[in-house]
Amino acid sequence: MSHLSLDLADGKGVLLGTYDTKFEPVISEFVRNFEEREEQGASLCFNVDGETVVDVWGGRKHPKQEADWQNDTLSIVHSLTKAAVSICVHILVAEGRLGLHEKVTRYWPEFGQNGKEDVTVEMMLNHTVGLSAARDRLPEGAFLDFDFMADVMAKEAPWWRPGTRHGYQMATYGWTAGELVRRASGMSLGEFFRDRLADPLDLDFYMGLPESEHHRVARMMRWTPNKAEPVTAFTLALLNDRKSLQSLAFMNNGKHKTDQPESYLAEYGAAGGLANARGAAGMFAPFANGGGDFVDRVTLERMQATSAAGEDVTLLCPTRFSLGFMLSMDNRHRETGALETIIMGKHAFGHAGAGGSVGFADTECRLGFGYTMNKMGAGILLNLRGQSLIDETYRCLGYTTDEPGYWIR
Repeated sequence: MSHLSLDLADGKGVLLGTYDTKFEPVISEFVRNFEEREEQGASLCFNVDGETVVDVWGGRKHPKQEADWQNDTLSIVHSLTKAAVSICVHILVAEGRLGLHEKVTRYWPEFGQNGKEDVTVEMMLNHTVGLSAARDRLPEGAFLDFDFMADVMAKEAPWWRPGTRHGYQMATYGWTAGELVRRASGMSLGEFFRDRLADPLDLDFYMGLPESEHHRVARMMRWTPNKAEPVTAFTLALLNDRKSLQSLAFMNNGKHKTDQPESYLAEYGAAGGLANARGAAGMFAPFANGGGDFVDRVTLERMQATSAAGEDVTLLCPTRFSLGFMLSMDNRHRETGALETIIMGKHAFGHAGAGGSVGFADTECRLGFGYTMNKMGAGILLNLRGQSLIDETYRCLGYTTDEPGYWIR
Protein backbone atom coordinates (compact mmCIF):
# COMPACT_ATOMS: atom_id res chain seq x y z
CA MET A 1 0.00 0.00 0.00
CA SER A 2 1.17 3.51 -0.80
CA HIS A 3 0.69 6.56 1.39
CA LEU A 4 -0.97 9.81 0.33
CA SER A 5 0.39 12.96 1.96
CA LEU A 6 -0.22 16.16 0.06
CA ASP A 7 -0.41 19.75 1.28
CA LEU A 8 -3.03 21.61 -0.71
CA ALA A 9 -2.38 25.18 -1.82
CA ASP A 10 -4.00 28.29 -0.33
CA GLY A 11 -4.58 26.79 3.12
CA LYS A 12 -7.00 24.16 1.84
CA GLY A 13 -5.62 21.53 4.20
CA VAL A 14 -3.83 18.27 3.62
CA LEU A 15 -4.80 14.99 1.92
CA LEU A 16 -3.83 11.79 3.72
CA GLY A 17 -4.43 8.05 3.62
CA THR A 18 -3.38 4.81 1.98
CA TYR A 19 -4.13 3.16 -1.35
CA ASP A 20 -3.18 0.28 -3.59
CA THR A 21 -1.07 1.65 -6.46
CA LYS A 22 -3.42 -0.07 -8.90
CA PHE A 23 -5.85 2.73 -8.09
CA GLU A 24 -3.44 5.64 -8.59
CA PRO A 25 -5.79 7.23 -11.20
CA VAL A 26 -8.57 7.34 -8.58
CA ILE A 27 -6.26 9.16 -6.18
CA SER A 28 -5.35 11.63 -8.93
CA GLU A 29 -9.05 12.33 -9.43
CA PHE A 30 -9.55 12.76 -5.68
CA VAL A 31 -6.75 15.36 -5.65
CA ARG A 32 -8.18 17.03 -8.73
CA ASN A 33 -11.51 17.51 -6.96
CA PHE A 34 -9.75 19.75 -4.44
CA GLU A 35 -7.54 21.54 -6.92
CA GLU A 36 -10.08 22.15 -9.71
CA ARG A 37 -13.62 21.34 -8.54
CA GLU A 38 -13.88 23.29 -5.28
CA GLU A 39 -13.97 20.31 -2.94
CA GLN A 40 -13.87 21.53 0.68
CA GLY A 41 -13.47 18.37 2.76
CA ALA A 42 -14.04 14.76 1.77
CA SER A 43 -13.27 11.11 2.34
CA LEU A 44 -13.08 8.25 -0.13
CA CYS A 45 -12.87 4.57 0.72
CA PHE A 46 -13.57 1.36 -1.14
CA ASN A 47 -12.92 -2.33 -0.82
CA VAL A 48 -12.58 -5.17 -3.32
CA ASP A 49 -13.17 -8.78 -2.27
CA GLY A 50 -13.65 -7.43 1.24
CA GLU A 51 -10.19 -5.88 1.42
CA THR A 52 -9.81 -2.10 1.69
CA VAL A 53 -7.78 -0.86 -1.28
CA VAL A 54 -8.34 2.89 -0.95
CA ASP A 55 -8.85 4.89 2.25
CA VAL A 56 -8.10 8.61 1.85
CA TRP A 57 -9.43 11.86 3.31
CA GLY A 58 -8.58 15.50 3.71
CA GLY A 59 -9.33 19.13 3.13
CA ARG A 60 -11.16 21.31 5.61
CA LYS A 61 -14.33 21.29 7.66
CA HIS A 62 -16.86 24.12 7.33
CA PRO A 63 -15.09 27.52 7.25
CA LYS A 64 -16.78 28.49 10.53
CA GLN A 65 -15.26 25.43 12.20
CA GLU A 66 -11.69 26.40 11.23
CA ALA A 67 -10.41 22.83 11.34
CA ASP A 68 -8.94 20.20 9.06
CA TRP A 69 -10.90 17.13 7.98
CA GLN A 70 -9.58 14.21 10.04
CA ASN A 71 -9.47 10.48 9.39
CA ASP A 72 -12.57 10.03 11.59
CA THR A 73 -14.52 13.12 10.50
CA LEU A 74 -18.23 12.54 9.95
CA SER A 75 -20.71 14.43 7.80
CA ILE A 76 -24.40 14.26 6.97
CA VAL A 77 -24.80 11.81 4.09
CA HIS A 78 -28.41 12.74 3.32
CA SER A 79 -30.21 10.06 1.28
CA LEU A 80 -27.36 7.59 1.52
CA THR A 81 -29.08 6.97 4.87
CA LYS A 82 -31.93 5.31 2.97
CA ALA A 83 -29.58 2.49 2.00
CA ALA A 84 -28.90 1.80 5.67
CA VAL A 85 -32.66 1.66 6.36
CA SER A 86 -33.20 -0.63 3.37
CA ILE A 87 -30.49 -3.02 4.52
CA CYS A 88 -32.25 -3.23 7.88
CA VAL A 89 -35.51 -4.14 6.15
CA HIS A 90 -33.83 -6.81 4.03
CA ILE A 91 -32.19 -8.36 7.09
CA LEU A 92 -35.67 -8.72 8.59
CA VAL A 93 -37.00 -10.14 5.31
CA ALA A 94 -34.18 -12.70 5.20
CA GLU A 95 -35.03 -13.69 8.78
CA GLY A 96 -38.71 -14.15 7.91
CA ARG A 97 -39.82 -11.33 10.21
CA LEU A 98 -41.10 -9.26 7.29
CA GLY A 99 -42.69 -10.54 4.10
CA LEU A 100 -42.29 -8.52 0.91
CA HIS A 101 -45.73 -9.44 -0.39
CA GLU A 102 -47.47 -9.16 2.95
CA LYS A 103 -49.73 -6.21 3.60
CA VAL A 104 -48.17 -3.51 5.73
CA THR A 105 -51.19 -3.70 8.03
CA ARG A 106 -49.99 -7.11 9.23
CA TYR A 107 -47.17 -5.30 11.04
CA TRP A 108 -48.58 -1.78 11.30
CA PRO A 109 -52.40 -1.94 11.58
CA GLU A 110 -52.85 1.83 11.84
CA PHE A 111 -51.41 2.23 8.35
CA GLY A 112 -54.49 0.74 6.68
CA GLN A 113 -56.52 3.87 6.04
CA ASN A 114 -57.18 6.45 3.31
CA GLY A 115 -56.55 4.10 0.40
CA LYS A 116 -53.54 2.28 1.84
CA GLU A 117 -55.31 -0.84 3.06
CA ASP A 118 -53.69 -3.10 0.45
CA VAL A 119 -50.18 -1.59 0.45
CA THR A 120 -47.46 -4.24 0.65
CA VAL A 121 -44.00 -4.13 2.17
CA GLU A 122 -42.59 -4.22 -1.36
CA MET A 123 -44.40 -0.97 -2.24
CA MET A 124 -42.86 0.74 0.78
CA LEU A 125 -39.38 -0.13 -0.51
CA ASN A 126 -39.62 0.66 -4.22
CA HIS A 127 -41.25 4.09 -3.90
CA THR A 128 -44.61 3.01 -5.35
CA VAL A 129 -46.54 3.53 -2.09
CA GLY A 130 -47.51 7.09 -3.04
CA LEU A 131 -46.42 8.78 0.21
CA SER A 132 -43.83 11.17 -1.18
CA ALA A 133 -45.00 14.12 0.93
CA ALA A 134 -47.37 15.18 3.67
CA ARG A 135 -50.08 17.57 2.51
CA ASP A 136 -50.79 19.38 5.79
CA ARG A 137 -48.15 21.80 7.00
CA LEU A 138 -45.92 20.05 9.50
CA PRO A 139 -45.22 21.74 12.83
CA GLU A 140 -41.74 22.93 13.70
CA GLY A 141 -39.54 20.08 14.83
CA ALA A 142 -41.72 17.37 13.26
CA PHE A 143 -38.78 15.62 11.60
CA LEU A 144 -37.18 15.13 15.01
CA ASP A 145 -40.19 13.20 16.33
CA PHE A 146 -40.26 9.69 14.86
CA ASP A 147 -43.56 8.72 16.52
CA PHE A 148 -45.29 11.86 15.25
CA MET A 149 -44.10 11.38 11.66
CA ALA A 150 -44.97 7.68 11.62
CA ASP A 151 -48.49 8.68 12.66
CA VAL A 152 -48.59 11.27 9.87
CA MET A 153 -47.65 8.59 7.36
CA ALA A 154 -50.29 6.22 8.71
CA LYS A 155 -53.02 8.84 8.26
CA GLU A 156 -51.85 10.36 4.98
CA ALA A 157 -53.67 9.54 1.75
CA PRO A 158 -51.42 8.45 -1.14
CA TRP A 159 -50.83 10.80 -4.06
CA TRP A 160 -51.64 7.98 -6.51
CA ARG A 161 -53.00 4.46 -6.26
CA PRO A 162 -50.24 2.48 -4.55
CA GLY A 163 -48.34 0.11 -6.79
CA THR A 164 -49.29 1.82 -10.07
CA ARG A 165 -46.55 4.48 -10.29
CA HIS A 166 -43.34 5.34 -8.47
CA GLY A 167 -42.25 8.61 -6.92
CA TYR A 168 -39.16 9.15 -4.83
CA GLN A 169 -39.81 9.45 -1.07
CA MET A 170 -37.02 11.92 -0.39
CA ALA A 171 -38.09 12.83 3.15
CA THR A 172 -40.73 10.24 4.04
CA TYR A 173 -38.87 6.96 3.41
CA GLY A 174 -37.37 6.91 6.88
CA TRP A 175 -40.83 6.73 8.47
CA THR A 176 -42.46 4.36 5.98
CA ALA A 177 -39.73 1.75 5.67
CA GLY A 178 -38.29 2.77 9.04
CA GLU A 179 -41.50 2.09 10.94
CA LEU A 180 -41.57 -1.41 9.47
CA VAL A 181 -38.17 -1.98 11.08
CA ARG A 182 -39.51 -0.77 14.42
CA ARG A 183 -42.67 -2.88 14.24
CA ALA A 184 -40.93 -6.09 13.13
CA SER A 185 -37.91 -5.83 15.42
CA GLY A 186 -39.29 -4.14 18.53
CA MET A 187 -36.29 -1.79 18.45
CA SER A 188 -35.93 1.79 17.29
CA LEU A 189 -34.54 2.22 13.78
CA GLY A 190 -31.19 3.50 15.00
CA GLU A 191 -30.92 0.80 17.65
CA PHE A 192 -31.61 -1.98 15.17
CA PHE A 193 -29.10 -0.59 12.67
CA ARG A 194 -26.45 -0.31 15.36
CA ASP A 195 -27.14 -3.71 16.89
CA ARG A 196 -27.44 -5.74 13.70
CA LEU A 197 -25.12 -3.94 11.28
CA ALA A 198 -22.99 -1.06 12.59
CA ASP A 199 -21.60 -2.77 15.69
CA PRO A 200 -20.90 -6.18 14.06
CA LEU A 201 -19.08 -4.46 11.18
CA ASP A 202 -17.51 -1.73 13.35
CA LEU A 203 -19.00 0.95 11.12
CA ASP A 204 -18.52 4.67 11.64
CA PHE A 205 -22.13 5.21 10.45
CA TYR A 206 -24.96 6.46 12.65
CA MET A 207 -28.71 7.02 12.62
CA GLY A 208 -28.79 8.95 15.87
CA LEU A 209 -25.31 10.21 16.72
CA PRO A 210 -24.36 10.17 20.43
CA GLU A 211 -23.52 13.59 21.85
CA SER A 212 -20.03 12.32 22.64
CA GLU A 213 -19.33 12.13 18.89
CA HIS A 214 -20.77 15.48 17.77
CA HIS A 215 -17.34 17.12 17.82
CA ARG A 216 -16.33 14.97 14.85
CA VAL A 217 -19.01 16.35 12.50
CA ALA A 218 -18.07 18.58 9.58
CA ARG A 219 -21.01 20.89 8.92
CA MET A 220 -22.37 21.04 5.39
CA MET A 221 -21.75 23.93 3.02
CA ARG A 222 -24.93 24.46 1.04
CA TRP A 223 -25.02 24.63 -2.71
CA THR A 224 -25.24 28.15 -4.11
CA PRO A 225 -27.41 28.33 -7.26
CA ASN A 226 -25.67 29.37 -10.45
CA LYS A 227 -27.85 31.13 -13.02
CA ALA A 228 -25.80 29.60 -15.83
CA GLU A 229 -26.73 26.05 -14.80
CA PRO A 230 -29.88 24.37 -16.19
CA VAL A 231 -32.86 24.00 -13.86
CA THR A 232 -34.53 20.62 -13.49
CA ALA A 233 -38.25 20.05 -13.92
CA PHE A 234 -38.36 19.09 -10.23
CA THR A 235 -36.88 22.44 -9.20
CA LEU A 236 -39.21 24.38 -11.48
CA ALA A 237 -42.25 22.63 -10.04
CA LEU A 238 -40.95 23.21 -6.52
CA LEU A 239 -40.51 26.93 -7.10
CA ASN A 240 -43.62 27.60 -9.16
CA ASP A 241 -46.33 25.87 -7.13
CA ARG A 242 -46.21 25.73 -3.34
CA LYS A 243 -48.96 23.11 -3.31
CA SER A 244 -47.21 20.80 -5.74
CA LEU A 245 -45.94 17.39 -4.68
CA GLN A 246 -42.42 18.58 -5.41
CA SER A 247 -42.70 21.65 -3.19
CA LEU A 248 -44.28 19.76 -0.31
CA ALA A 249 -41.77 16.91 -0.60
CA PHE A 250 -38.87 19.34 -0.29
CA MET A 251 -40.20 22.26 1.75
CA ASN A 252 -42.78 20.78 4.12
CA ASN A 253 -40.19 19.72 6.68
CA GLY A 254 -41.11 21.43 9.95
CA LYS A 255 -38.21 23.85 9.46
CA HIS A 256 -35.77 20.97 9.75
CA LYS A 257 -32.09 21.91 9.94
CA THR A 258 -29.64 19.09 9.33
CA ASP A 259 -26.63 20.66 11.02
CA GLN A 260 -27.97 21.04 14.54
CA PRO A 261 -27.19 18.85 17.58
CA GLU A 262 -30.84 17.87 17.95
CA SER A 263 -30.84 16.71 14.32
CA TYR A 264 -27.74 14.58 14.84
CA LEU A 265 -29.53 12.82 17.69
CA ALA A 266 -32.69 12.11 15.70
CA GLU A 267 -33.13 8.81 13.87
CA TYR A 268 -34.09 10.50 10.60
CA GLY A 269 -33.86 7.53 8.27
CA ALA A 270 -34.49 9.34 5.00
CA ALA A 271 -31.60 11.77 5.14
CA GLY A 272 -30.14 12.22 8.62
CA GLY A 273 -27.38 9.64 8.76
CA LEU A 274 -23.83 10.66 9.65
CA ALA A 275 -20.86 8.74 8.33
CA ASN A 276 -17.55 8.91 6.56
CA ALA A 277 -16.48 7.01 3.46
CA ARG A 278 -14.97 4.21 5.53
CA GLY A 279 -18.32 3.68 7.24
CA ALA A 280 -20.26 3.76 3.97
CA ALA A 281 -17.90 1.40 2.13
CA GLY A 282 -17.80 -0.96 5.09
CA MET A 283 -21.59 -1.11 5.20
CA PHE A 284 -21.73 -2.35 1.62
CA ALA A 285 -18.77 -4.74 1.78
CA PRO A 286 -20.72 -7.84 2.93
CA PHE A 287 -23.33 -7.32 0.24
CA ALA A 288 -20.72 -6.99 -2.49
CA ASN A 289 -19.41 -10.37 -1.42
CA GLY A 290 -22.43 -12.62 -1.20
CA GLY A 291 -24.37 -11.11 1.71
CA GLY A 292 -22.27 -12.54 4.52
CA ASP A 293 -24.31 -13.52 7.56
CA PHE A 294 -26.84 -10.77 6.90
CA VAL A 295 -28.98 -11.93 3.96
CA ASP A 296 -29.43 -15.06 1.85
CA ARG A 297 -28.80 -15.36 -1.88
CA VAL A 298 -32.42 -14.71 -2.88
CA THR A 299 -32.61 -11.57 -0.75
CA LEU A 300 -29.34 -10.31 -2.22
CA GLU A 301 -30.71 -10.79 -5.73
CA ARG A 302 -33.76 -8.74 -4.81
CA MET A 303 -31.56 -5.95 -3.49
CA GLN A 304 -30.04 -5.47 -6.94
CA ALA A 305 -32.96 -6.30 -9.25
CA THR A 306 -34.99 -3.51 -10.87
CA SER A 307 -38.33 -3.10 -9.12
CA ALA A 308 -39.49 0.35 -10.32
CA ALA A 309 -38.36 2.28 -13.39
CA GLY A 310 -39.54 5.03 -15.69
CA GLU A 311 -40.82 8.55 -15.12
CA ASP A 312 -40.62 9.44 -11.44
CA VAL A 313 -43.73 11.25 -10.19
CA THR A 314 -41.72 13.20 -7.63
CA LEU A 315 -38.46 13.95 -9.44
CA LEU A 316 -40.07 14.37 -12.89
CA CYS A 317 -37.30 12.46 -14.61
CA PRO A 318 -36.59 8.78 -15.32
CA THR A 319 -35.33 6.86 -12.27
CA ARG A 320 -34.55 3.22 -11.46
CA PHE A 321 -34.91 1.55 -8.07
CA SER A 322 -34.57 -1.93 -6.69
CA LEU A 323 -36.23 -2.69 -3.36
CA GLY A 324 -34.86 0.25 -1.41
CA PHE A 325 -31.80 1.14 -3.47
CA MET A 326 -30.88 3.35 -6.39
CA LEU A 327 -29.58 1.57 -9.46
CA SER A 328 -27.55 3.08 -12.26
CA MET A 329 -29.60 5.94 -13.76
CA ASP A 330 -28.47 7.42 -17.05
CA ASN A 331 -30.16 10.71 -17.92
CA ARG A 332 -27.19 12.21 -19.71
CA HIS A 333 -29.27 12.66 -22.86
CA ARG A 334 -31.49 15.18 -21.07
CA GLU A 335 -30.71 18.89 -20.88
CA THR A 336 -30.50 18.65 -17.10
CA GLY A 337 -29.16 15.11 -17.17
CA ALA A 338 -25.97 15.89 -15.26
CA LEU A 339 -28.13 16.61 -12.21
CA GLU A 340 -30.25 13.47 -12.65
CA THR A 341 -27.63 10.80 -13.27
CA ILE A 342 -25.66 8.22 -11.31
CA ILE A 343 -23.60 5.72 -13.30
CA MET A 344 -22.46 2.55 -11.53
CA GLY A 345 -22.03 -1.05 -12.64
CA LYS A 346 -24.84 -3.15 -14.09
CA HIS A 347 -25.06 -5.16 -10.86
CA ALA A 348 -24.48 -2.27 -8.46
CA PHE A 349 -27.01 -1.05 -5.92
CA GLY A 350 -26.71 1.72 -3.35
CA HIS A 351 -27.72 5.31 -2.88
CA ALA A 352 -26.63 8.86 -3.58
CA GLY A 353 -27.17 11.64 -1.07
CA ALA A 354 -28.18 15.20 -1.92
CA GLY A 355 -25.14 17.24 -2.85
CA GLY A 356 -22.99 14.31 -3.89
CA SER A 357 -22.27 11.65 -1.24
CA VAL A 358 -22.64 8.05 -2.43
CA GLY A 359 -22.24 4.47 -1.35
CA PHE A 360 -22.94 1.20 -3.15
CA ALA A 361 -22.12 -2.48 -3.59
CA ASP A 362 -21.31 -4.14 -6.91
CA THR A 363 -21.64 -7.91 -6.77
CA GLU A 364 -19.93 -8.44 -10.14
CA CYS A 365 -16.57 -6.92 -9.16
CA ARG A 366 -17.16 -7.36 -5.41
CA LEU A 367 -16.79 -3.64 -4.79
CA GLY A 368 -17.97 -1.77 -1.70
CA PHE A 369 -17.70 1.98 -2.34
CA GLY A 370 -18.11 5.09 -0.18
CA TYR A 371 -17.57 8.82 -0.75
CA THR A 372 -18.62 11.61 1.62
CA MET A 373 -18.04 15.34 1.53
CA ASN A 374 -19.18 18.59 3.15
CA LYS A 375 -19.57 20.96 0.20
CA MET A 376 -22.76 20.21 -1.65
CA GLY A 377 -23.15 20.28 -5.41
CA ALA A 378 -26.34 20.89 -7.36
CA GLY A 379 -29.12 18.33 -7.43
CA ILE A 380 -30.00 15.33 -5.28
CA LEU A 381 -27.84 12.79 -7.10
CA LEU A 382 -24.17 12.99 -8.01
CA ASN A 383 -22.00 15.71 -9.48
CA LEU A 384 -18.68 15.56 -11.29
CA ARG A 385 -16.68 15.11 -8.08
CA GLY A 386 -18.34 11.88 -7.01
CA GLN A 387 -19.01 10.50 -10.48
CA SER A 388 -15.38 11.01 -11.53
CA LEU A 389 -14.22 8.90 -8.58
CA ILE A 390 -16.65 6.11 -9.48
CA ASP A 391 -15.62 6.23 -13.15
CA GLU A 392 -11.91 5.92 -12.40
CA THR A 393 -12.57 3.11 -9.95
CA TYR A 394 -14.34 1.07 -12.61
CA ARG A 395 -11.63 1.79 -15.16
CA CYS A 396 -8.99 0.57 -12.72
CA LEU A 397 -11.03 -2.62 -12.26
CA GLY A 398 -10.88 -3.31 -15.99
CA TYR A 399 -14.19 -1.84 -17.10
CA THR A 400 -14.07 -0.18 -20.50
CA THR A 401 -17.23 1.82 -21.14
CA ASP A 402 -20.37 3.24 -19.51
CA GLU A 403 -22.11 3.82 -22.83
CA PRO A 404 -25.01 1.41 -22.04
CA GLY A 405 -25.85 3.54 -18.99
CA TYR A 406 -23.75 1.43 -16.65
CA TRP A 407 -20.13 0.29 -16.58
CA ILE A 408 -19.23 -2.90 -18.48
CA ARG A 409 -15.94 -4.68 -19.12
